[in-house]
Amino acid sequence: MNKSRKHYTAEEKVAVLRRHLVENEPISKLSDELGIKPTLLYRWQKEFFENGGAAFQSKTRTSAPAEQERIEFLEKRILRKDEVIAELMEEHVALKKSLGEP
Repeated sequence: MNKSRKHYTAEEKVAVLRRHLVENEPISKLSDELGIKPTLLYRWQKEFFENGGAAFQSKTRTSAPAEQERIEFLEKRILRKDEVIAELMEEHVALKKSLGEP
C-alpha cells in the first residue's frame, strides 16, 4: 500500500531547523521522529541558509519580476514614441523642402 507524503510548510521546516540549530537536537533524532531521511533535513538547512537574506529584505519593495516587466513595457512605449516623432519630423522636413523654406 502506498504511503501518502507529508508536505511540510515553510513554518514547519523552520521549526524543525530551529530545534536542530538552537536546541541542539541531533538530525538523527529529528529524522526518526518525523519519519524522513536525514538528507532531507540537510537539504532544508542548505536552502534555509542560502535564502536567509530574503528575511531581511524590505517588505515594501515590489517584486523584481513585476518591476522588470513594467520597465520593459515603459521602454517599449518610449521607443514607439521616438519612432512616431522621427516620422513626423521627417514629414515636416520634406514639407518644408517642398515649400521652398530653408
